[in-house]
Amino acid sequence: MSAIFLFATLPANKRMRLAAVLFSVFALAAATPVSPTEKPGLYAVIETSAGTITAELYEKYTPVAVRTFVGLATGNVGWYDPAVKRMVKRPMYNGVKFHRVVREEMIQAGDPTGLGTHNCGFTIKDEFLPGLLFDRPGRLGIANTGRDDSGACQFFITVQAIKAWNQHYTVFGQVVEGQDVVDRINRVKVQGEKPVVPVLIQRVVVRRVLAAEGGKK
Repeated sequence: MSAIFLFATLPANKRMRLAAVLFSVFALAAATPVSPTEKPGLYAVIETSAGTITAELYEKYTPVAVRTFVGLATGNVGWYDPAVKRMVKRPMYNGVKFHRVVREEMIQAGDPTGLGTHNCGFTIKDEFLPGLLFDRPGRLGIANTGRDDSGACQFFITVQAIKAWNQHYTVFGQVVEGQDVVDRINRVKVQGEKPVVPVLIQRVVVRRVLAAEGGKK
């Protein structure tokens, strides 16, 4: 028995309700944007007040940095909240500013105070690899104090290749979409290195693309 025949045998009021439901489903499917083809892996979608930045995270090569970043973004890693003066577990990056912009170099975020001096309550080890270099725009790096193994919550995204940073900061990801947003933030008006009009991270969504979802292998 065909679906068309079954539909025709329904009472008029039920046919109308079913038609409305089907129309809504098809309309939603048509309106849902198709994501760009991504290879399988772990991604961070950084939604900012200036636009969205999507980055692949190098969990295989820099597992400590990626695990920490993801945990802070999702609220699964504890961090020191200066507002309540204790360690907390909640998404850290939501509402945090890009507090530092170095023209033609990078944009930096991850400090809830917006001052760049926040003590996150922990530090992580450096993960320097010879094949992961600051050799292109869009590199995600863990900020540090200049001392060994002093990285924590703060991170930055590069605007161009900067060889002088190789083996000084952990590279833990690469922008795959939204580099224009990074460049736009890098060009905002600043006083010193601080944006005059704050640019905020609204939230960070972490998503995994499986082999069946990605278009590449």
